[in-house]
Amino acid sequence: MNQLSHYSEVCALEEEPPNYDALMTQYAPFVKKIAYHIVSRLPSHIQLEDMIQAGMIGLFEALKGYDKTKGASFETYSRIRIQGAMIDEVRRCDWTPRSVYKKSRDITEAVRTIEKENGRDAKDSEVAELLNLTMQEYYSMVTDAAGCQLLSYEDISLLGGSQDEYKTGNFSGPYHNMQEESFKYSLADKISTLPEREKLVVSLYYDDEFNLREIGEILGITEGRVCQIHSQALIRLRARMTDWVKET
Repeated sequence: MNQLSHYSEVCALEEEPPNYDALMTQYAPFVKKIAYHIVSRLPSHIQLEDMIQAGMIGLFEALKGYDKTKGASFETYSRIRIQGAMIDEVRRCDWTPRSVYKKSRDITEAVRTIEKENGRDAKDSEVAELLNLTMQEYYSMVTDAAGCQLLSYEDISLLGGSQDEYKTGNFSGPYHNMQEESFKYSLADKISTLPEREKLVVSLYYDDEFNLREIGEILGITEGRVCQIHSQALIRLRARMTDWVKET
């Protein structure tokens, strides 16, 4: 969004303090775009307006805290703060039953077992068979699991569990930057090995920022099927990143 790139120019005018009301109004469409992108794959009890409200709080914090001397663009900095505020709101209101988290973990472990034994992508039918499920029951579990998946690559070690159940690698101390870069490199490598359709959905959703309905139109499939593919991709990534998380 071009208007965000002008933020540093606006704030460079030191004659008077920033007009936060005007800036909040100016960047509100950016918050709404992020909210639409996120809420499209959340459970129905998560309301769009709640995400927008949380995002506006994140935007205000970004406006107050942005320091152009740190090197990051305002768009990058504000997106992180806005998405973070929305994710915090989802976590705060997390009413997902623990049975759903358990189902997600069971699928993840089954995928991990099959891929480790066979050295290739686990097929849906193989995962269902290992879990002693019909295909209809398996896809129902995947759909249920989709609602409890978190929202960003950085949360990959939390996929399928609550914030209290899983912890990411210890990104603190003197090796913070090295460890974080290593995590991103490893995750990017695992994404590149996804089955083609899953990789395409991940790319369209995260890189190109299409919502699930738009991706469905591009691929000629239903929004529900896109959600299913997206959830399968996240489960597969979590299964493949398990060793990395444990090691760190």
